[in-house]
Amino acid sequence: MVEYTLDTLPKLTEDRRRELAKLDALPADQIDTSDAPELSEAQWSDAVRGRFYKPIKQQVTARLDADVLVWLKAGGQGYQTRMNAILRRAMLAELRFGAEKEQPR
Repeated sequence: MVEYTLDTLPKLTEDRRRELAKLDALPADQIDTSDAPELSEAQWSDAVRGRFYKPIKQQVTARLDADVLVWLKAGGQGYQTRMNAILRRAMLAELRFGAEKEQPR
């Protein structure tokens, strides 16, 4: 497998630039996308937004009740990951609840 970054991409030749300019000038309905067909509603129904998204971690200092920390650590390694998961579930639930509350009935 070959992997490119913006720094390692091969330079565009003049022929390639002309070819891309022609494609850019075409109306969307004239571009052959048969090798990448559109997905149906049924196919999109199982889609997961952000499946490969990995949030950036930020180091913080937090003061927790001692019994909460003991409970988290009792689950073994990964207590900080579990704490993050608990907070994320609470955040998403609050965001969903807030969105539902704002919807007109």
